[in-house]
Amino acid sequence: MNCVDFLLQEHTHRQGDFILGRNGELTYNSLIDRVNRLAIWLKQAIGQAQNVMLIMPNSHYSIVAYLAIMKSGNVVVPLNPAIELDGFNELVKRCGSNTVFASNQVVKRLNLEMTNVLSEAAIDTVIEETLVNEWSNSETQDDDLAQIIFTSGSTAKPKGVMISHRNIIANTSSIIDYLHLTQDDVIEIVLPFFYCYGLSLLHTHLKVGGQIVLNNTFIFLNSVIDDLNKYQCTGFAGVPSHFQILLRKSDTFRHSDFPHLRYVTQAGGKLHTTFIKEFCDSFPDTKFYVMYGQTEATARLSYLPPERLADKLGSLGKGIPDVELRVVDANGDDVQPGEVGEIIAKGDNIMSGYYQEPEETATTIKGGWLYTGDLAKVDEDGFIYHAARRKEIIKVGGRRVSPKEIEEVIVGIDGVIDCTIEAVTDEVLGEAIKAILVVNKRHSEITESYIKKICADKLSSYKVPQTIEFIENVKVNAAGKKVKA
Repeated sequence: MNCVDFLLQEHTHRQGDFILGRNGELTYNSLIDRVNRLAIWLKQAIGQAQNVMLIMPNSHYSIVAYLAIMKSGNVVVPLNPAIELDGFNELVKRCGSNTVFASNQVVKRLNLEMTNVLSEAAIDTVIEETLVNEWSNSETQDDDLAQIIFTSGSTAKPKGVMISHRNIIANTSSIIDYLHLTQDDVIEIVLPFFYCYGLSLLHTHLKVGGQIVLNNTFIFLNSVIDDLNKYQCTGFAGVPSHFQILLRKSDTFRHSDFPHLRYVTQAGGKLHTTFIKEFCDSFPDTKFYVMYGQTEATARLSYLPPERLADKLGSLGKGIPDVELRVVDANGDDVQPGEVGEIIAKGDNIMSGYYQEPEETATTIKGGWLYTGDLAKVDEDGFIYHAARRKEIIKVGGRRVSPKEIEEVIVGIDGVIDCTIEAVTDEVLGEAIKAILVVNKRHSEITESYIKKICADKLSSYKVPQTIEFIENVKVNAAGKKVKA
């Protein structure tokens, strides 16, 4: 089944708005009509099974184009609107694409000259000139490719994660299940749609007939606060930096009342337990869902039920519905409680593979299991606790140190907005520990000596950072995820 049919077929006669926000509203009727017309045009103009680039910030246009590309039987390739020309040209070459949907700003900045370049005005023209047909389900098969999402990874060459229609349908259904989403839910979206976490919000709220509020200006924190109340948002989703900034940079947020906010979700990296506690203390009536996932899993792999935060704080939970998670040793055997192993996953949400990279695919998917590269432990109840990625472990004089343990201590200090622990070369130890801090300017007492004293009181001596650097702001990428050097 085509994933767009799965998302929209039940809403062809639905009344009311789907998109809300300061940039305008869009009803379900209008959305479905525009998607249908654009999909018809695409099928006529370029055929099917073509890779179509999409470079737009979150908007009515980007959503319509995204859905229409997949509805037409083609493959959507969402890209960061800030992509540089050389990077874009390389991906166009790899994908063999001759069609791109791009915002006016991107068209001008990159001077796009592909066969089919559709900006906002062109989309409007195509939709107006395309004859209307009744909505009918596509002939797409479950395992047909729906999208390719390029991830930066650990190398200079981005890897293209191939996501099928089955993957999207499966992950959407699982997320709706454990979040208990209904048509009454309204989500504030600050995450971009070239990022799988952002796309999962779009998919789930479309499927249940809910509403979304688009906010591309998270940097203006008051705009988020205003949205949550103005549109009576029931949900908010963020990566760690979003919660850190809201809690430690904005006194207004912590002291605001959000009577409609039923839940929040956090993924895209580990949020230190200090921040989770702060949020729950400030908003005891709002459920906090800790989640874990990867692009290779369409979005989501695990969640920690809010009612287990008290006794399982720090855990990434267990597998979401219809997803099996294990933590295994080097031989592929399940680890014993307390032992460190690698998280592996199986389910209909696991990617088809990496685009044009069969060898990389074979080392990542083995025997139907996705090998995530993330190290973790399990407890006696089967709850999983993230340790680190293999590449993050620091070896100080031969002793293995997890950066997260040190970061947890430092962000526990009132006034610290963010802390990044990284390895630096040391002639004696091999590697030494460096802490990079973002501190609220009102807390002048937080100095290098103060940080080292706190660490010395709570950590083994070899885990105390040798050097400390203070910077102005958290360094994040376009998805809001923290960027490490």
